[in-house]
Amino acid sequence: MAIFAVLVVALAPGVSAVAATAARSGTILVYGDSLSAAYGISQDQGWVRLLEARLKSEKRNYSVANASISGETTSGGLSRMKQVLERHKPAITVIELGANDGLRGLSVGEMRKNLEAMIAQARAAGSRVVLVGLKLPPNYGADYNRAFEAAFTDLAKVHKTGLVPFLFEGFAEKREYYLPDNIHPTAAAQPILLENVWKALKPMLK
Repeated sequence: MAIFAVLVVALAPGVSAVAATAARSGTILVYGDSLSAAYGISQDQGWVRLLEARLKSEKRNYSVANASISGETTSGGLSRMKQVLERHKPAITVIELGANDGLRGLSVGEMRKNLEAMIAQARAAGSRVVLVGLKLPPNYGADYNRAFEAAFTDLAKVHKTGLVPFLFEGFAEKREYYLPDNIHPTAAAQPILLENVWKALKPMLK
């Protein structure tokens, strides 16, 4: 079912970037996996590029850097976090990782530990954090699923980060919003993804 398609191991690695060209209030770093890397659609259609357009239309003087890699796990994200933070020096970091950990049945404790370390590194670099929540299909078991979902809400509460409760809120059960693989969101779904992130991001903007 399409509702479960949100969390899969993506196949095509790669990094995209939205470059800043002028003095800005700061950089918003999007640090995720295929769900933020516009997998299977044009980069211009992805929610991160739509975020850049929203900021421009509202005359919010931010640049956006997309350091998302398809297939990324929290372990992989943590391993390159310091370098990415040094490169972009973000004012705000949107962390959208954990889907691939869950689908591989990796330890939720290790995922939490990795996410917590990334939050700490972003904070130490002077960046505020938005954590993006995700959900797993029921076949992973109720206990595992509860622990997985709680990891995001608990970390956001403990560390007082912004929180997107569920990235696919509003269309998770609607098959028409998925590509033919029933895994990745279509271009039509990207504005919904943006709205879900925007609710948590907007209060942090100058």
